[in-house]
Amino acid sequence: MSHHHDHAHPTVPDRPMSRRTLLKALAASSVAIGIGAAAMPAAASASTALGARAAAAAPPVSAGKRLVPVNRIGIQLYTVRDKVSSLGFRAVFEELARIGYSEIEFAGYTQGGVGAITPQEIRQLLDDNGLRATGAHVNLTPANIDQQLEIAHVLGMPHLGQGGPIAGGYGGPLAKDAWMQAIGTWNQMGEKGRAAGIKLYLHNHAQEWGFTTDTNERIYDLYWANLNPETVFFEMDVYWAHVGKHLYPGFEPIDYIKRDPRRFPILHLKDGKLNPSSANGYDIVEFGAGNIDYTAFLSQLRDRGQRFGMFEQDNASTVPVNPGDSLANADRSYDNIAALRG
Repeated sequence: MSHHHDHAHPTVPDRPMSRRTLLKALAASSVAIGIGAAAMPAAASASTALGARAAAAAPPVSAGKRLVPVNRIGIQLYTVRDKVSSLGFRAVFEELARIGYSEIEFAGYTQGGVGAITPQEIRQLLDDNGLRATGAHVNLTPANIDQQLEIAHVLGMPHLGQGGPIAGGYGGPLAKDAWMQAIGTWNQMGEKGRAAGIKLYLHNHAQEWGFTTDTNERIYDLYWANLNPETVFFEMDVYWAHVGKHLYPGFEPIDYIKRDPRRFPILHLKDGKLNPSSANGYDIVEFGAGNIDYTAFLSQLRDRGQRFGMFEQDNASTVPVNPGDSLANADRSYDNIAALRG
């Protein structure tokens, strides 16, 4: 990346207004117009021409509301892990902010060959770029939970999570007791999270929609029934939930969120393209290039804006797709998420 601003004066913005700043300015102005237009019809008799002109200027109602408000669009840094390793957090944050992202979910706190960096230094880079830390994927254990909550505090994140299954790694199916023991551990860690003012959360792959080997219970249902809903929360990966439905049918991913929307403070917005020759039924693609109907999915949620939508593309740094640059994938994906209307 060519735009290093090491010599820039700290009080002088050294790049043009970011898209997000621009969107905020536009949003503020359109709110004013919208309120004005809404008030017009009442005064129509006094000024019919003005009312007609306001109606003509108003956007068509069919366009619908944004399904993911722009101040809730984030990215899981695993998507651009190659860039974090080669360019470092500073350059990556500058580019993500330029694209328009406002929320960051971490996948580790190191930057490869770029050099050592502390959580305090990462927090400064977030602040410098107008970004917020929403959460992180860490393998949480009773041995590291206190330290990880401290790091979360430094970064200012309201959530702290885990990317992989809480029992048994990514191995094969497990008996019920293995999951129940892990659930008990998470409930204990969740109490520490609550005391620290941070929500712990689980992220799913396909495995958690499968069944216990001995009692044939759906693992996600064990989570649902036994995790403390006040202290341990969910980040549904919508793509992997669709793979789960393909592999272990008998449920609709959206139904879990609708049952108790508060339990899902974060969603992973990940797209998949149907592929009958893949065991998963889908291939991971950049957002908007797939077949998962996010308009239909998100339109069913009545509490839009209450959760964060984090873009993730597991293979953005490894699969050569148009043109195989993970930051370019993140740029196009941001546009397609921001364009979703219900």
